[in-house]
Amino acid sequence: MPHLEEKATLVGIEAYLATRKQTEDLCAPLQTEDFVLQPMADVSPPKWHLGHTTWFFETFILSRFMPGYEAFHPQFNFVFNSYYESIGARVIRVNRGNLSRPTVKQVMEYRKYVDEQMQRLFISINDNDREAFEKFFVIGINHEQQHQELLLTDIKYSLGNNPLFPAYSQPRGETKKMNPPDAMLFLPVSGGNHILGFEGDGFAWDNERPAHTIYCDDFAIADRLVTNREYLEFMSDGGYAHFNHWLGEGWDMVRAQQWAAPLYWHNIDGHWMNYTLAGLTEVNLDEPVTHISFYEADAYASWAGKRLLAEAEWEIAAKNFAPNAENGNFVESQNLHPIPVQNEDEPCRQLLGDAWEWTYSGYFPYPGYTREEGALGEYNGKFMINQMVLRGGSCATPENHIRPTYRNFFHADKRWQFTGIRLAKQ
Repeated sequence: MPHLEEKATLVGIEAYLATRKQTEDLCAPLQTEDFVLQPMADVSPPKWHLGHTTWFFETFILSRFMPGYEAFHPQFNFVFNSYYESIGARVIRVNRGNLSRPTVKQVMEYRKYVDEQMQRLFISINDNDREAFEKFFVIGINHEQQHQELLLTDIKYSLGNNPLFPAYSQPRGETKKMNPPDAMLFLPVSGGNHILGFEGDGFAWDNERPAHTIYCDDFAIADRLVTNREYLEFMSDGGYAHFNHWLGEGWDMVRAQQWAAPLYWHNIDGHWMNYTLAGLTEVNLDEPVTHISFYEADAYASWAGKRLLAEAEWEIAAKNFAPNAENGNFVESQNLHPIPVQNEDEPCRQLLGDAWEWTYSGYFPYPGYTREEGALGEYNGKFMINQMVLRGGSCATPENHIRPTYRNFFHADKRWQFTGIRLAKQ
């Protein structure tokens, strides 16, 4: 029977291989031609995601902890480095889709090679290196899970901008047939002093630390996300035609980009259709509205006479209502799309899963924040400017990747992620 240290290593191998397989499974429905598409700068080709997540393990673990490690290809560091200045030169982000080589076959061989080397390292890791190794290993798994979500949303953007609106995959999840959601309720949450941020054992990103005390006033949080039906009322009332409820930058964006509906909505013969990973379907009015920018979320909140939550309020509410992640609609549900409210036994629903929720909080460091040392210090810290925080995860997020303290962040104009709206009021 293995002693505890060996047992932990076996679990580590299983977690590693399961994560790597999940990434490849997400690519299984693709055709070869799909692997190189990059229709906009924010989107990376599936082939690049496959290579980059492999490069992460090679660069931060194998090259550091395996004596005499020989890189799979001397130029892959240049191809698959994302934004790590300290690691060296790299392909410009907008040019990732211009690379026909390395081929998909070569990238899959790269993954196989690194996976084999990682399994050897699990067995042979020096005890003196074990603590550092385990830190990088856990970060590597969480990094790949982030790219699994990006992989799905990038695939959706690429296929959703194809005039044929091809389906990626048919949903395989089982959802209960529900009546239209009841009128939105606002649940009171007590203010006062609260702890914000991650505390205790287990993994969390550096941007979730340190835990610190904050004060907030009493507030009330909507018991569910805003639906397509409710958002359509905003649209029908001239939401995109009048500047009244928009921030100045948002209104400029509406006019410059000619926004008139959420991303992936198409008015065809007077009917609103929605491109999903299952193809083009009629808009389901009871589903949460998604693929909207912070500007649209804020404009809707203003039109509705409410507001968006601050990120501290969202976390306080999540800790107060303690949602069960197992009830959430995550990637494991295999819906790959937000679904109508399902869990009537939870007072505050859809807090975890379905759609990332825009908050009215800028992405800044917590008091006392310190960056990770070395190249990993570039992972979060250098992006803490001009971005807004989102909370809660989405239908494309792995379930065991999310927690109430998790801080996602995007620029206010971004719409290609599964982003939605939860309202608040005093």
